[in-house]
Amino acid sequence: MVPGPPKGTGRPTIGSPPLIAGRGPRHRWQPPITSPYSGAMRTGEPLPAVGDVLAALATGLWHWDTATGQVTVDAEAARLLGLPAEPTTLTEVQARARMHAVDWNEITGVIQLAVAEGTLAEVRIRIMDEQNRVVRVVRSRSNPSYDAERRAFVLIGTLQEVTEPSPGTPAGRSAITGDWRRSREAFLLDAGRALAEARSTEEVLRVAAGLSMPGFSPDGLAVFGVEGDRLKIIGHHGQQPGDEGPFSHMALETDYPAAEVVRTGRAVYLSTPEQYRSRYPVTWPLAANFGRQSWAFLPLTVAGRTMGAWMAAFAYPVAFTPDERSVLTTVARMLAQALSRAEAAESARELTDGLQRSMLPKLGPEIPGMSVAARYVPTGGGLQVGGDWYDMIPLPGGGRFALVIGDVQGHDVHAAGLMGQLRIALRAYASEGHRPDAVLSRASRFLHGMTYDSDDPADQRFATCLYVEVDPATGRLDIARAGHPDPAIRMADGTVLVRRTDGGLPLGIDPDADYPTTRLTLEPGETMMVCTDGLIETGGHDLETGWQRVRTILEEHKGDLEELADALVQAVHGPSSHHTTGPLADRREDDIAVLLLCREGEGCGCGDTVVTTPRIRRTMLSVAQAEPERVAVARQHLKELLHDWPSQDQVDSAVLLLSEMLTNVLVHTDADALLLAEVRGEQGSRRMHVKVTDTSDDLPHVRRPGELASSGRGLVLIELLADTWGVDPQGEGKSIWFELYESTAADASE
Repeated sequence: MVPGPPKGTGRPTIGSPPLIAGRGPRHRWQPPITSPYSGAMRTGEPLPAVGDVLAALATGLWHWDTATGQVTVDAEAARLLGLPAEPTTLTEVQARARMHAVDWNEITGVIQLAVAEGTLAEVRIRIMDEQNRVVRVVRSRSNPSYDAERRAFVLIGTLQEVTEPSPGTPAGRSAITGDWRRSREAFLLDAGRALAEARSTEEVLRVAAGLSMPGFSPDGLAVFGVEGDRLKIIGHHGQQPGDEGPFSHMALETDYPAAEVVRTGRAVYLSTPEQYRSRYPVTWPLAANFGRQSWAFLPLTVAGRTMGAWMAAFAYPVAFTPDERSVLTTVARMLAQALSRAEAAESARELTDGLQRSMLPKLGPEIPGMSVAARYVPTGGGLQVGGDWYDMIPLPGGGRFALVIGDVQGHDVHAAGLMGQLRIALRAYASEGHRPDAVLSRASRFLHGMTYDSDDPADQRFATCLYVEVDPATGRLDIARAGHPDPAIRMADGTVLVRRTDGGLPLGIDPDADYPTTRLTLEPGETMMVCTDGLIETGGHDLETGWQRVRTILEEHKGDLEELADALVQAVHGPSSHHTTGPLADRREDDIAVLLLCREGEGCGCGDTVVTTPRIRRTMLSVAQAEPERVAVARQHLKELLHDWPSQDQVDSAVLLLSEMLTNVLVHTDADALLLAEVRGEQGSRRMHVKVTDTSDDLPHVRRPGELASSGRGLVLIELLADTWGVDPQGEGKSIWFELYESTAADASE
């Protein structure tokens, strides 16, 4: 029985709680605390030094300044750290070497949290010896602060040994049963999340090595797999490189715990070296070299099949209570599932990588006067295969070749299979010598017969495609397009134009579809880019905003053609190569295929020379009588050609005059119109020359139309707005032209 307070005193004794006015003690009375110094305190003698009091209570002091990287301890703290009992100063590395690595990391986190919340920092620290064994557990209490001027934490606190039993013993865990169970649940949640996020065998092993189980963390781990009738070590942690040698390729019939686990599917727990030696005397000498005290070998089982074993070895004795076995069993199951997923994912990546590489061609031999570069990146998710492809096909006679790029609807194995068959068909039609329009017409009929004859709507697919026949000697490009994005031309000075081309329906929709051919000329120093829409429409972009992003890359790039191909892919999806898989690919929304064709010359990027001031910039376009909508395309071409012209008024005037000239040809003649627009000269003194040619012999005349006249103003406008203009008869037909000077705009601004 605890005695009550002395009768009749009415005053609290040492150790009793404070009084509330008008009342007795606020809480139940407690007996006074006695100490070796209580007599001195009663007689009024000076109080002893704080250090003496703490030493009497087996409590040490330590001071840590992160700015200097030094840890100062008194004699008692030094003793608790396993050092001689005398004051000393340690470096952070020396102090960290005396503590468990996990606990040292926890200290830094607790300190930061305590400073942020303005509270005391309390943490338990396991003190380790030279053999990396836990010799004691101490509790640290401190009031840390942050020095903003030095950007450093300063900690002054106490170290006191925890009197409860050591971790790993039943008594120790029975004393903290509630904490143990809460820690176990938190640990399993964290471990499950980390293993679920691991994408490869290497990542799974790294997560397993970092697991710190509550109260009984192993210091050695190994994961065994099965290869035929032998064990193989998939990975290990806590041992030196080469230590796994005796255990590699061990026969399953060997008297070894991991082999028995694989054979029987049942776990093996060995709490002491004596148990290990008595049960497995043949292989005990191999395990004895590591100096461990307890071992757990658990089966890695997936869908009822034991795929390997997991070893957890401990530097101190572990009794393997039901709670501990439950934790180990749960971790083994999660580890088996993670390894199984990683193995399946790696097999799928290897399969699809080989499949895509086999379907994608190697670019042909070097082409005199031209260079070609290509990239393909699959979409993320699933098997990472899709329907995008590119090809380079040698054509019969004259050194010509064809470039093909396309996209089969879908991102699955069926799309990849159709892509492979369509690519072969296109190669066959091209090798027979057919023109671009005939190649696409035959390919469309081929794809329609393969897909739309099926009763299953899922099999009915279409494909977009762009086919370019190239003559390296002249730079002539004959282009047929089936629902695919138009090509872009990067001129020698970096100006980028989208070349509008005639096109038809995507392949496979209409077996009788026509695909008109558009002829362009790739001038020396120019580069053509063709791509699938995955390069443009990603990250929430549509065709317009996505194209602006790609256009900026084309205009600003100064490297060679291969570097330009990498820059296009990297700017959209990050670092890539000719073929990319893994976590990077998983972030992609669509497949990407890119083809670049460069006609060698200054500014092309095929060499090291880049022209910064153009000598000539040119665009050419035909407008047929039956295609009046191409007048708008011609206006857009001229705007892009004049993208850096300083006077917007002159650009607007040029676009207006061009529209008048083309419209006059379509309205007043039966001929088609051919536009040729050029920009010549150096920056600041350039000349814009725009010419429209037709085959009609009727020459235009300047006349003054009446107020209500519906025509007759075209030449009047040219005379008013152009710096100079003219009409030139030709052998067949005529051409009307005008010029605007950049220097005129500069003079007007002055």
